[in-house]
Amino acid sequence: MNLQTVQWQTNQIKIIDQTQLPQRLKYLYLNNLKSVYQAIKKMQVRGAPALGALTALGVYLGIKDINTENFFKFNQQLNRVIKYLANSRPTARNLFWALERMREVVLKNKNKPIKEIKKIIFKEAQKIIEEDKLSCRKIAEYGNRLIKNKDNILTICNAGILATIDYGTALGIIYRAFSNGKKINVFASETRPMLQGARLTSWELKQKGIPVTLITDNMAATLMQAKKIDKIIVGADRIINDGYVVNKIGTYNLAVLSKYHRIPFYVAAPVSTFDLKTKSIKDIIIEQRSEKEVTKLFFKKPIAPKGIKVFNPAFDITPPDLITAIITEKGIIKPPYIKNIKRLMQNNKAQNSK
Repeated sequence: MNLQTVQWQTNQIKIIDQTQLPQRLKYLYLNNLKSVYQAIKKMQVRGAPALGALTALGVYLGIKDINTENFFKFNQQLNRVIKYLANSRPTARNLFWALERMREVVLKNKNKPIKEIKKIIFKEAQKIIEEDKLSCRKIAEYGNRLIKNKDNILTICNAGILATIDYGTALGIIYRAFSNGKKINVFASETRPMLQGARLTSWELKQKGIPVTLITDNMAATLMQAKKIDKIIVGADRIINDGYVVNKIGTYNLAVLSKYHRIPFYVAAPVSTFDLKTKSIKDIIIEQRSEKEVTKLFFKKPIAPKGIKVFNPAFDITPPDLITAIITEKGIIKPPYIKNIKRLMQNNKAQNSK
């Protein structure tokens, strides 16, 4: 299965419409800024690294036809594009990281002709895509060291090919372990209400020929009690400097259960998902999504009384004392997280500046 979630093709952005899976593999072609915004909002593309890549290409799509040779005017329109895309979803760090990166590359090259700046923006977006491919495989290398033969692994949501460009973070580790000959079994939590675990993760794993069992979200504790889970591996949408991890709603549940049952709980994410500016979990904006996701089975069949009140946060926050380790492309981070995250990020910054 050779898939690429986000790519530039024939002067437009080609994406996999993830709302159509697993019934059909459908591609969408985005040729204007509004279509990029809607694809993010509707979760036709989701997953922090994939959102970063799409947002970067979206910036280029938004500025490529700007007709001016004046940098001030160009920069004004660029900032409008960036602000518009920033309002699409509030929680995933990579979305904002990509926007910041695109703005920085423009400012570094502000003395060049506008035509050249546009080319630089496009190249930077493509660079983000290539970096993601490489970082996911490095995450897989480090994570594979933690996987034993015959491990039973539980995951939630989708942190695979569909959440990245073409490989995955949490699922990338599973792919590497499986390709190295380790006999592993995966339990995929369905991930209500949008069912990313049922629709996307189980689909990916089945396509790869990896043994996978689908469970409802409230079956995880029973599996752990029966000693049928050896490890839990999840992705992340944002990790702040003290090790608090923001990920799909239900992740915190699994972390609490894993602590009680003494099961290792691992988070897999690239360094681009780390947010060192946010100092407290109180400052993290948790996206609240439509009540229709809860009251209707995937927006179609009503499953709740009409007019019922709904609480529908898209993410929860897992505290660092529940996390065994964080697996990145730069290495495995273990407690104490404040000290070791800072050290890893400083080393990464030093390497990038060379």
